[in-house]
Amino acid sequence: MELDLLPLSLPGISPKRPVVIAGPCSAETEEQVINAARQLSHYGIGIFRAGIWKPRTKPGGFEGNGEKALPWMQRVKAETGMLTATEVATPTHVEQALKAGIDLLWIGARTTANPFAIQDIADALRGVDIPVLIKNPVNPDLELWIGAMQRINGAGIKRLGAIHRGFTSYDKSIYRNLPMWHLPIELRRRIPNLPIFCDPSHIGGRRELIAPLSQQAMDLGADGLIIESHCDPDCAWSDAKQQVTPDVLNFILDKLIVRDTAASTESLKSLREQIDEIDNTLIELLSKRMRISREIARYKKEHNVAVMQTQRYKEIIDKRGAQGALCGMQVDFIKAVFEAIHSESVRQQIDIINKG
Repeated sequence: MELDLLPLSLPGISPKRPVVIAGPCSAETEEQVINAARQLSHYGIGIFRAGIWKPRTKPGGFEGNGEKALPWMQRVKAETGMLTATEVATPTHVEQALKAGIDLLWIGARTTANPFAIQDIADALRGVDIPVLIKNPVNPDLELWIGAMQRINGAGIKRLGAIHRGFTSYDKSIYRNLPMWHLPIELRRRIPNLPIFCDPSHIGGRRELIAPLSQQAMDLGADGLIIESHCDPDCAWSDAKQQVTPDVLNFILDKLIVRDTAASTESLKSLREQIDEIDNTLIELLSKRMRISREIARYKKEHNVAVMQTQRYKEIIDKRGAQGALCGMQVDFIKAVFEAIHSESVRQQIDIINKG
């Protein structure tokens, strides 16, 4: 199913530069919301974000002010002229946000992971024309992410976008959520006209990581950023460590280098042709490798030898990883490549051994 999309076309936002959506994680008090909005507006931010409903992983913490905070967002719009944005997770949220004149909605990662919840929100949006951004699900599941977009698009929402906020992992990492950049890159390949925003606040989980993550997102062709900015981050009622002040946000944005994703010089064309030639050679070499693997399979079948040879597999992974490191590549990258090659080799060997 293809998505039927229109440009986001946000009024007052230049289509010639990346869109920046900024504001506090939570709408805590009216004073806090207005103060943050005024500062962000002063620095040219056109879209103000704040969490109205904030269910946390565990109960007991601050879970948002709910409908009570919506008039604060209306005041932001009236006093600064900024567009307003918030997260919705239920049909009731949608109804209340639309009634309050919120300009842009986004759907959070936990909600994206639940097709039932997404369908309920889609039904609530039917017949409405409003931009909707959909965060990736908490787990690295591209089909689930695209499925959520299909449901919302199927309800008639054509101004649609994605938010890359990283993926949950049990492994220790410098990031709160692993970027796994290959997934938004694949999403771009699958749906080329879909705007993709990056959320460096949730990927990093620490304010010092927002700048480098924002630059990496721009280098990879992101259409915009959604960043948490609080007038007093250390005193924030939720996610204090990943928020920056408006003046720090302005400094980060001033230092960003936004590259031309469409430019293609003759030199670049020549280099890409070299890449194509090397890729063709790689395919040919892999084909030869698989042919030898099939010959090995026939030998194993004749001599009743098990397909999986653990020591040989370990030897390949260790040696190729070391070779890759000497050539300036990460060991994990080489390991992933040869794990995939070995998996296909095993599959082909099992096919031959089980024939007949």
